[in-house]
Amino acid sequence: MINLSTGAFYERSSRQIGGLRARAETLQQQIGTGERLERSSDDPVAAARLRMLSRTERIANVDTRNSQLAEADLSLADQTLDSVVDIVVRVRELAVRANSSTLNDEQRSAISTEVASLRENLVVLANSRNISGHALFGGQTAGNAYVDNGTGVQFVGTPDITPLEIGEGQSVEPGLAGPEIFEFTTANGPTDLFAVLGNLAAALATGGQTAMDASSAALEELDIGLEKVTTAQTVVGSRLNWIDLMSDRRENNAERIAEERADVGGADIAVTMTRLQETLTILEASQASFVRLANLSLFSMLR
Repeated sequence: MINLSTGAFYERSSRQIGGLRARAETLQQQIGTGERLERSSDDPVAAARLRMLSRTERIANVDTRNSQLAEADLSLADQTLDSVVDIVVRVRELAVRANSSTLNDEQRSAISTEVASLRENLVVLANSRNISGHALFGGQTAGNAYVDNGTGVQFVGTPDITPLEIGEGQSVEPGLAGPEIFEFTTANGPTDLFAVLGNLAAALATGGQTAMDASSAALEELDIGLEKVTTAQTVVGSRLNWIDLMSDRRENNAERIAEERADVGGADIAVTMTRLQETLTILEASQASFVRLANLSLFSMLR
């Protein structure tokens, strides 16, 4: 009978001390990690909410990467469009000068050479690359957006641009296709900036009244083309602003998620340390009591 009671005593003591040690280790881990839950069974409802918050964070990370890619491409497009505007403005200045009756054919020929050079620069800008190395204004094409076949510059890209998700069901197109920038319609029908500059350079090289008439006609076409480019700049700017707005919203959501995560699964360090100290005190007292009781023997009890 005594053996059974002694065995039960040791078993109960062992379970009690083991449980206290496990509790102390758990509390120490919570203090170290700042997390209250070790496993889902600790609080199934809180664990489910934490999993949902984690999924939301992973989706937000994808949206953030998409926003960064779109912002980078649109920023490149914005810088390139600034250079396009500079070219168009310079050609317009040259057209105004070439339209003057005080210039001779030799001077207009020199202007023709500069306009032809600016046209080549325009083709280079039209074939700019994005951060992935693809055509910046080529839509979904991987090669050049435009090809100069000797008789004209032809768009060989695609008009479609794949939108990128940037959060909350919103998306943005990370660029513009070439026709949205360089092609427009005048009183004489559809044309593009490459044709306008090419025709002007050819007419100026011819000289005479033809050069003056071409210079005058080019002014209206250049104004329309410039308006098309500045409209494209406005589109790019509005998309960049939209990305900034969605980025701010994601940052606010990230702060809210962090706060909710702390409320749902975070450990209150002050409370946890108090509980740890309490557990260690009980553990120490239990161990001391076990030692004293274990030292009792049958002979001590008989005395």
